[in-house]
Amino acid sequence: MIRIIKRSSVKRSSLTAIFSSRTKPEMNASQEAHNREAFRQAVGNTLERRLFYIPSFKIYRGVAGLYDYGPPGCAVKSNVLAFWRQHFVLEENMLEVDCPCVTPEIVLKASGHVDKFTDLMVKDEKTGTCYRADHLLKDYCKDKLEKDPNLSAEKAAELSHVLAVLDDLSAEELGAKIKEYGISAPDTKNPLSDPYPFNLMFQTSIGPSGLSPGYMRPETAQGIFVNFKDLYYYNGNKLPFAAAQIGQAFRNEISPRQGLLRVREFTLAEIEHFVDPEDKSHPKFSEVAQLEFFMFPREDQVSGQHARRIPIGEAVSQGIVNNETLGYFIGRVYLFLTQLGIDKDRLRFRQHLANEMAHYAADCWDAEIECSYGWIECVGIADRSAYDLRAHTDKSGVALVAHEKFLEPKEVEKLVITPVKKELGLAFKGNQRMVVEALEAMGEKEAMEMKANLEEKGQAEFHVCTLDKVVTIMKNMLSISKEKKKEHQRVFTPSVIEPSFGIGRIIYCLYEHSFYTRPSRDGDEQLNVFRFPALIAPIKCTVFPLVQNQQYEEVARGIARSLTAVGISYKIDITGTSIGKRYARTDELGVPFAITVDSESSVTVRERDSKQQIRVSVDEVASVIKEVIDGVSTWADVLWRYPTHSS
Repeated sequence: MIRIIKRSSVKRSSLTAIFSSRTKPEMNASQEAHNREAFRQAVGNTLERRLFYIPSFKIYRGVAGLYDYGPPGCAVKSNVLAFWRQHFVLEENMLEVDCPCVTPEIVLKASGHVDKFTDLMVKDEKTGTCYRADHLLKDYCKDKLEKDPNLSAEKAAELSHVLAVLDDLSAEELGAKIKEYGISAPDTKNPLSDPYPFNLMFQTSIGPSGLSPGYMRPETAQGIFVNFKDLYYYNGNKLPFAAAQIGQAFRNEISPRQGLLRVREFTLAEIEHFVDPEDKSHPKFSEVAQLEFFMFPREDQVSGQHARRIPIGEAVSQGIVNNETLGYFIGRVYLFLTQLGIDKDRLRFRQHLANEMAHYAADCWDAEIECSYGWIECVGIADRSAYDLRAHTDKSGVALVAHEKFLEPKEVEKLVITPVKKELGLAFKGNQRMVVEALEAMGEKEAMEMKANLEEKGQAEFHVCTLDKVVTIMKNMLSISKEKKKEHQRVFTPSVIEPSFGIGRIIYCLYEHSFYTRPSRDGDEQLNVFRFPALIAPIKCTVFPLVQNQQYEEVARGIARSLTAVGISYKIDITGTSIGKRYARTDELGVPFAITVDSESSVTVRERDSKQQIRVSVDEVASVIKEVIDGVSTWADVLWRYPTHSS
């Protein structure tokens, strides 16, 4: 268990102050928006100046939606992913895979991405600049609500309603609202085209011929689904089991904005937990059942209430959360995010409304984190039922199923589909095999509907996925019946519980939640600080000789070698800059500990947020830093064990 250092003396961040100010009547929406923008600028400027991330291809004026992580940003990301692996892959004994970013078209055709992975877009009719239609309408409504002092109560209610139903609006309804409100292109004020769908995937071709179309994957999940059969075999043909993947995904966003929150290339960490659809209990659910955190069930959203604290065990027992496995992962996601440093009071789990849910999904929740941009979806936790495996079974003709062996044979009523291959061969010739496989893969409901049509009309229309067309099946081409049989095993398509993590979004929210300012020693300026937990800090400690002195510098280098030997990242600074400025520079990088060499036998160790210092012998200092970094001891523990030092 990793313990997080308590920082009771830390001054709260300015963003927390902004959120707290909502209860003050004198703080209007316009002032709050201004404060949020000022805070966002302060965080963004610090992140870019200290090279956490910068726009990609900056010397060529950059490309919207693409960013480079600098050295501290890479270190934070690496630490977040390392903790993700520890918290999920190792703890849950998951099977990790690494699949290609380039995906053949047929895979994404089966998953529905080729046809349905779209956003509605409008164009500036004169310049051709593209915008996301719903974003323009959303920005207009929010701007009017926040900044128009003359807005009537009736109009405010109308705009609030538009925001509430925005995701439900069709292309025609969205276009009508844009025209009704006179919304024009933001940059030129030119008129806009009617909204139309734009597929967000980057298309490519595989091989030089151009005959094999493909796409850069928009998610990592499909690589796991298509490998289910082999993973199931690797796991000893046993359920439940989970597969995990960390990798890059690509979405050709229409008008990317909000920094790291909406980009065109990003890192996803996804889990696919395969489970028997008839048993979604979880053996470790009791370990998280007592966790209590903000949840926002759909009933509360519809009735205009706010998120409330609910124990996850209670949410499952009351049917708010569909099943134990889904509830278990919601609890584990809560622990993951809060141990990273996300403020538990600005984290909520929001249930998808009925209009947001895919038709096949049993239940879906988003872990949303509040930052200066509002509530941001950072993790999706969904019970996707058996949709994905069935879709790939239909398209590929390979049965992605699991088996349950019975101790005693059971008599069951079984659907029997018997294609008459001779008649099908005469009718479909070279396509006979694909038609036969599609007929044999029919579910019970579809098969019984076909049987009724064949008996009533003598023929039935049937969609063959692998041919991507509808064919006519005649009565003499197959028989469909139900027979009682003794079976030794049950064959079924597993359901999947999918937690999907947007790593860049989590990291950006972590930056905001960790950032605060405090006055300098002289009180003449405000100093920036990132209060990262040691777990994910980009550099764990710094080593400073107090003054430029050859003996002190040798001691500093010896300590650096000791830190390297125990796997602790560090930054050594032997410049002649004042110790106060060196502390300020590393506080701004979020370095939790600073070792100052002021003698040849002992050194001081300073904790970033409290600024408290202890004196430790040179021989012990590396092991002391390691035990606090690893969570074996807290800063309070070592503060009690070692003499304090006053600067």
